[in-house]
Amino acid sequence: MKVVAAYLLAVLGDNTCPSADDLKAILGSVGAEAEDERIELLLSEVKGKDITELIASGREKLASVPSGGGVAVAAAAPGAAAAAAPAAAETKKEEKVEEKDESDDDLGFSLFD
Repeated sequence: MKVVAAYLLAVLGDNTCPSADDLKAILGSVGAEAEDERIELLLSEVKGKDITELIASGREKLASVPSGGGVAVAAAAPGAAAAAAPAAAETKKEEKVEEKDESDDDLGFSLFD
């Protein structure tokens, strides 16, 4: 991931075709270790391609990935979701009580007064 970030930083810096040395310099400037195999793999994959087109195609692929796993569970077990709601409310009440207790611990003075 750090190699991809270095590549994108180089492209943002108006270097449309960064070399391995460019990426190593960027990674070295922040103390990150440069792995030659990963740099060469990335450069071979993006060679001759426009970065904006690569990002656009990646967004399209991510848009097709389902990310609503909780919806199927809630639809399958509506009774279980209703039963879980009161338990969640009780937990919230307990948390509020604990917060009040913590504010009483200061005994009327502060360390920074």
